Amino acid sequence: MNIRSLTRGDGVVIGAAVLLFIASFLNTFDKSGPNAWDNLGLVMSMYVGGIAGAVLIVLARALPQPLKFVGLDLGQIGVGLTVFALWTAFWSTIDPLGAFDDLNTADIGAGSGLILGLIAALVLAAAAIATPLVPALQAALIPAPKPQAPQPYGAQPSGGYGYPGAAAPQQPYGAQPQPGQPFGQQQPPAAAQQQPATPAPDFSPFWFAVPVARPLFAEDGSAAPIAELAPGTWYLAVEQRGVALVAQTQDGRRGVLQDTSGIQRG
Repeated sequence: MNIRSLTRGDGVVIGAAVLLFIASFLNTFDKSGPNAWDNLGLVMSMYVGGIAGAVLIVLARALPQPLKFVGLDLGQIGVGLTVFALWTAFWSTIDPLGAFDDLNTADIGAGSGLILGLIAALVLAAAAIATPLVPALQAALIPAPKPQAPQPYGAQPSGGYGYPGAAAPQQPYGAQPQPGQPFGQQQPPAAAQQQPATPAPDFSPFWFAVPVARPLFAEDGSAAPIAELAPGTWYLAVEQRGVALVAQTQDGRRGVLQDTSGIQRG
């Protein structure tokens, strides 16, 4: 489960669900009396139904693979529950005594529990429906942390997210240690060949993070992805090919990121 995949819209959904839970303990009527937990039908349809819808929406967003029930995505079921909770809240607020026939008194109206519950249900359903449609609500709820300082290509970042860098080469077992190179002596050709190739002059490697999970394809152009870039992790862009980037993962694999829209540069 990746909480960094949650959006601002999901944050509104969570906040509205908390408000709906608080409203269930307030008075149902404008005078002192029972709350929603004294009426099983009201609390399950309006309050618990809305909270369950919010849980399904957040769960569907945080899971790496979508789960389905009777052919429907968990997020779709959650949106349906939030709309049903809003529908129940609206009519319960208009006719608060409909569920309490024994308290049918003309001067009793909707209490703070119903009014606050209606507001929470309205915000909950609106956020659940509008999140896939409004770009501002699709932004990451927890932005990816930036690296502490820009790192040169192949260097070790100073902690946090990012490519772990190239480890120092280990000396073969049984080999004799090499003496230090005298000052001014030129580097032998074999050692020069071991130096990493520098990128093109018009491109400088940089760290980046993706807003949502995106596939990384092989450099030979095959259609099958070789890895998936996850939000909240920093990757190293080592080359640019048109609008695509050649990225290097934490385990050293290289591939082509074709969709570079919305990436966050370090």
